[in-house]
Amino acid sequence: MTSLPAIRGAHLVGSINQPTAADTLQIVAENLGGHVARIPDGEVGERYHWILFQGTRFEAVGGLSRVPGDPFMIAGFDLRKIVLDGTVPAADLKFGPLGYAEAALASYQDFKTLREAGKIAEGTRFQVAIPSPMAPLGSYIAVADQPAVYPAYAAAMEREIAEIAAGIPAADLAIQIDLAVEFSHIEKVAVGGNTPDCWYVEGSDPTTEQIIDAATSMAAAVASAVPADVQFGIHLCYGDVAEKHFAEPADAGNLTAVANALSAKISRPIEFLHLPVPIERDDAAYFAPLANLALHPETELFLGLVHHEDGTEGAGRRIAAARPAMAEAGFAEFGIATECGFGRGPAERTAPLLRLHADIIEAANA
Repeated sequence: MTSLPAIRGAHLVGSINQPTAADTLQIVAENLGGHVARIPDGEVGERYHWILFQGTRFEAVGGLSRVPGDPFMIAGFDLRKIVLDGTVPAADLKFGPLGYAEAALASYQDFKTLREAGKIAEGTRFQVAIPSPMAPLGSYIAVADQPAVYPAYAAAMEREIAEIAAGIPAADLAIQIDLAVEFSHIEKVAVGGNTPDCWYVEGSDPTTEQIIDAATSMAAAVASAVPADVQFGIHLCYGDVAEKHFAEPADAGNLTAVANALSAKISRPIEFLHLPVPIERDDAAYFAPLANLALHPETELFLGLVHHEDGTEGAGRRIAAARPAMAEAGFAEFGIATECGFGRGPAERTAPLLRLHADIIEAANA
């Protein structure tokens, strides 16, 4: 009989509700430091609402303008669409800094300070999360202009990655790419009023397989910008608006298909991969497709099955349901996480939720 996989380690997707990067790094180190190999800065400041701050970066580019009309404000951000205004050819669009490198380099100084003070363990890496270019582009650029704007924005994102890698030693750094909007396309559901338009796929009604193939090819191109000596990981996401997915997956089939396609197309090492698990799914049927995972041998898998609502007991049920599929796929162990970041939850929940991860790992291996 195949032995069931052990539960080893926890992963933090990125967003954590604390006032500053230093606060985030310290609260993680104090409450979960022994179980995490990487610590993010919590996506504090303008990144609190993930990608919404990118609207000002698009608006600042010569050749791009907001559509006329009153501002469409959500969480303090104007979500009116942005279009090519005809003053600059799309091929000549020039993006300035997007803000990811600036934030990462500043937070890394806090990381070093805490490590030098002995509050972060030696060997722990500083984790930086970058969205795939598809997410900000889909949120702000009018559909008709997305094919023309994408190359310039993707190039700007790759410059951000290069700046981060140049400013943080490779031995200290992990870069994670987040794929979320891609799953709204795969599941063919609207998010935030944005109807999915798979402009990057030939044909007016592409199949799920065609969308996955094209979307993962674009994401793999961005992944190739991460230097080989920097740890690299991927967060697959069904959203986190008001702590809810934009669609509940029928099972882990599309997650498995995307993970396998990325693993096949990305030649550099993929050190970690995170997949979400809805709170309602503690049935074997949800996890069954994971038996077909074909990841790189170095890839650590983290299942986002931790939910504050049902704690250790609920996570235990989901772990029990996942383990047979994980064993069939050949995993001797896997790690745990929440299904997405928890930066939009109340700050006072942070420390107990971090400690919950440790409690779940202990209980699962008892």
